Amino acid sequence: MFYEPKKKNHGLPKNPFNSLIVPRPIGWISSADKEGVHNLAPYSFFNAVSYSPPTVMLSGGVGSAADGMKDSIRNIEATGEFVCNLATWDTREQMNRSSMSVPADVDEISLSSLTAISSSIVGAPRIQEAPVHLECRYLKSVDIPGWTEVDAYRVIFGEVVGIHIDDDFITDEGLVDVAKLLVIGRLGYNDYTRVDKDSLFTMDRPG
Repeated sequence: MFYEPKKKNHGLPKNPFNSLIVPRPIGWISSADKEGVHNLAPYSFFNAVSYSPPTVMLSGGVGSAADGMKDSIRNIEATGEFVCNLATWDTREQMNRSSMSVPADVDEISLSSLTAISSSIVGAPRIQEAPVHLECRYLKSVDIPGWTEVDAYRVIFGEVVGIHIDDDFITDEGLVDVAKLLVIGRLGYNDYTRVDKDSLFTMDRPG
């Protein structure tokens, strides 16, 4: 099949684009506003973009928010800090619950029955139940124009300034045991995937 996204002429019950760029890592972003209210939200438009310095990006819709801003994005731009927590099989239900649309003064960490703990460098909280935390400092925002105002997105870039890894997930050889972490990823629609020993494979680079 062929279709033009702007014409929305795919003829399918749901837009297939979200199920084509897969699997996508989940940026489980914790932040706090200037009054200290915690926010937690999963972002499936998320990835690493550079290595030295380690930098990540997340992208969220801003056109549909009442003030043109998602809570996470508002907090990050106001405080200059956030944490990306690794979403795993064991925390899948809490991750899903934290995606609820609630007022800005609601603490999604408590709402999701999770535990907020202090970070080492930034002021944003970490999620104790997550095995990996990336403490980030805000770098810049890039607006992505939408076909309409409601479709507008904003991309946030952050430098990773501190990394926490649960020692239980580091092998005797000093490698991160990705299969043991049971990381989950987004597949689009309401579908997710899990990295485990049966789905992981290794290939050496040629040359």
